[in-house]
Amino acid sequence: MSPEVIVAFITGILGPISVLVVKKILDKKKVKPDIIKDTLKECELVQTKIEHIRDEFNADRVWIAQFHNGGNFYPTGKSMAKFTIVYEVVNVGVSSIQSNFQSIPVNLFSRSINQLLENDSIVIPDFKDETIATYGLKYIAEDTGCKSGYLFAIKSIDDKFVGIFGMDFTKKKIKLTDMDITEILVSASSLGGVLMGKHI
Repeated sequence: MSPEVIVAFITGILGPISVLVVKKILDKKKVKPDIIKDTLKECELVQTKIEHIRDEFNADRVWIAQFHNGGNFYPTGKSMAKFTIVYEVVNVGVSSIQSNFQSIPVNLFSRSINQLLENDSIVIPDFKDETIATYGLKYIAEDTGCKSGYLFAIKSIDDKFVGIFGMDFTKKKIKLTDMDITEILVSASSLGGVLMGKHI
């Protein structure tokens, strides 16, 4: 046999095997995701962002709720859609609402959530003004001491409704400008990227 045939034979057999061996070695060296570290990094990004928004608009309470699967209905097995407040910042002397909103069925707030789905925001500068639509949120405002409230849909980059950004004013009524509302809508959009595992 000629040396060229021997080299071709060895390369043909050993080439793919050596590629597999090298690939296996490289796969072992890949860094596996650290779910705790990644979660804490995401939390820090979100907390910093909502603290900045709270301070910029002098809000008393800012929070984020995310939608999640909440189990299944018996006997259909259909998934239950629920939401939970997962992030919240409050000013001194302002009560937290986070523990009150854990695994809440979406259907209990269908009017307000549908409004957010269709229009991206709910603007309530005065919960006591009977001419302003509150979408079933008035009793929650009374229970939590909220005088003015602003809610914004958080959507993913592919326009999936993934959560709610809320801003509450408890000490006095505040009417945000259209420019303020637009700025907060943009911030809510950037939060969608973080909540879906992308960075701001």
